[in-house]
Amino acid sequence: MKVFKLDELEAERHANEGAYLRFLSERNMSAGLYALDRGSPDPQQPHPQDEIYFVVSGRASLTVGDETTEVARGSVAYVPAGTAHRFHHISEDLRVLVVFSPPEG
Repeated sequence: MKVFKLDELEAERHANEGAYLRFLSERNMSAGLYALDRGSPDPQQPHPQDEIYFVVSGRASLTVGDETTEVARGSVAYVPAGTAHRFHHISEDLRVLVVFSPPEG
C-alpha cells in the first residue's frame, strides 16, 4: 500500500519549484499534483494519455476541446487522450490531483 498526504505533496512540489509533482507511477497509471496560482497561465499541451482531474482546492474555468465549465473544490473532470485542454480564469489558487492512464512519461 502507498499512502500520500496532500499537505506533504504540496510541500514537496513547492520545494521543487514546479507546478507539477508526479508522486506515483505504476504499470497502468500515474498520479500527480498540479498547482496553478491565481491569475497564472496554464501552459499544458494535449497528452497521449487519458486524464482525470480532481480539484482539491481553488476555482477556475476548464476548457476541454470546445467545452468550457467552471471547476472548484470537489470537481472531477475527464480529459480524453489527445484533446486540447486548459485551466484559465483562475480566480483562487488551484490545486488539482491528476491521474493519467496509461502512466505519463
